[in-house]
Amino acid sequence: MKQYCIVSAFILGLCAASAQNFTRQDTLRGSITPERAWWDLNYYDLNVKVEPEKKFISGHNVVRYKVLNAAKVLQIDLQEPMQVTSVTQEGLPLEVLSEGNAHFITLKKEQVPGEFNTIDIHFSGHPREAVRAPWDGGFSWKEDTKGNPFVATSCQGLGASVWWPNKDHMYDEVDSMRIRATVPKDLMDISNGKLEGVENDGEFKTYNWFVANPINNYGVNVNIGNYVHFGEKYEGEKGTLDVDYYVLPENLEKAKEQFKQTPMMLKAFEHWFGPYPFYEDGFKLVEVPYLGMEHQSSVTYGNQYANGYLGRDLSGSGWGLKFDFIIIHEAGHEWFANNITYKDIADMWIHEGFTAYSENLYLDYHYGSKAASEYVVGTRNNIQNDRPIIGAYGVNQAGSGDMYYKGANMLHTLRQLIEDDELWRQILRGLNSEFYHKTVTTQQIEDYISEKTKKDLSAFFNQYLRTTMIPKFEYQQNGSSITYRYVDIVEDFDMPIRVFVDGKEQWLFPNSEWKTESLKGNELIFDPNFYIETQKI
Repeated sequence: MKQYCIVSAFILGLCAASAQNFTRQDTLRGSITPERAWWDLNYYDLNVKVEPEKKFISGHNVVRYKVLNAAKVLQIDLQEPMQVTSVTQEGLPLEVLSEGNAHFITLKKEQVPGEFNTIDIHFSGHPREAVRAPWDGGFSWKEDTKGNPFVATSCQGLGASVWWPNKDHMYDEVDSMRIRATVPKDLMDISNGKLEGVENDGEFKTYNWFVANPINNYGVNVNIGNYVHFGEKYEGEKGTLDVDYYVLPENLEKAKEQFKQTPMMLKAFEHWFGPYPFYEDGFKLVEVPYLGMEHQSSVTYGNQYANGYLGRDLSGSGWGLKFDFIIIHEAGHEWFANNITYKDIADMWIHEGFTAYSENLYLDYHYGSKAASEYVVGTRNNIQNDRPIIGAYGVNQAGSGDMYYKGANMLHTLRQLIEDDELWRQILRGLNSEFYHKTVTTQQIEDYISEKTKKDLSAFFNQYLRTTMIPKFEYQQNGSSITYRYVDIVEDFDMPIRVFVDGKEQWLFPNSEWKTESLKGNELIFDPNFYIETQKI
């Protein structure tokens, strides 16, 4: 298996080589059904009791929503073997028709456009156990080295409905939510947002967390263990940010050293991307019994307190050992995934391409452009070009795992085309401002970048996002004369490239037609920062 298939927190078919036959369940999960479209999420009050010894959870979720259009049937998602045990509205029991993981609730109250209503959904069961978290997600029921329960959730792609009932489609983020997690009294729960209080209840404790910002469903998590806590204050672009760390006691000293990279990450990413998007909710790193995941304001960590990816450099350049992959990559998702979120998982490259690219921007900020370039170019060895980066829409299907490092190299190439690093930085910051706390499509991202660069980038994005072809620059050189063209390109692809002739910069402007021009010398070197192939013929 190529390394790229194991470098981020996601399960759904990234290493699959062939198309999937889609089912009605795929459509119910992945499309904006009529039973979803008529109401807009406003607030969740999620209450869940976790019993590690039984691998059992139970609770209820109060869903507040705004009526957009009059309707009678509302879709809520909860995946088997979890069960919806009852649903009420204003104290009245409601009929629930279940079709696999989709549950259609018939409402009795008249739904008046503009009004806010609530439903209360009770649920219980033995949730799907993660086989190989976070890629094959669900609940991880583990123990720490002392035999204490060590429990965590991870569910990107699979869906948050694997453990709690919700509107499980990315297009509609809840505006805010409360998470009340009840756990055995000797353990702690660490979830998203700010801790408002802890309530004692005999053999259990309830941890009350409040998320003040919009949050995507898969970003919601519970992490349960025998944690110890330390923290710091970060003085950032929007003021003082609470930064908190929760780790197992035996790892406290290692964490205090390794997590020094957190303020370094914040400094670099606020420079490139703008203010951390969730100051009101703080930032947490939480140790878990799997590699890690980008849960909003509650980033999970399991990289064994080592630099690189479990101690390895995925780029082969040496620069990947200068930072802890999980701290940098998963925290980068706070900007691209949690702030800017795809509407449809087919556009998951918006999360993973930009965040894989954030790794080399971190290096750029702290170690310089040469280090950044060598790192991102080195990651090309992980690209397979098996399928397009963009997946199938409406069926909860992501594109190729190449969305990580092909996506990163596409963006790195785009930076070269712009020839203005400050403009590029303002574009990255502008994306996080224009689409602040919003769900987006690929087209919106493309249009924004094209507008700000004043370049028609449609063929550029078509080439790298929607095909598996890498532009091939074919050429013949006769001394100081060169004849060249592109092959393996989409219609209208004419990306210029930078070369160095006898050490001096020169730009060439290839398209599908042969061109001949003079070089300013004889020794020709191609700039490796452009993601193309070259072939001398």
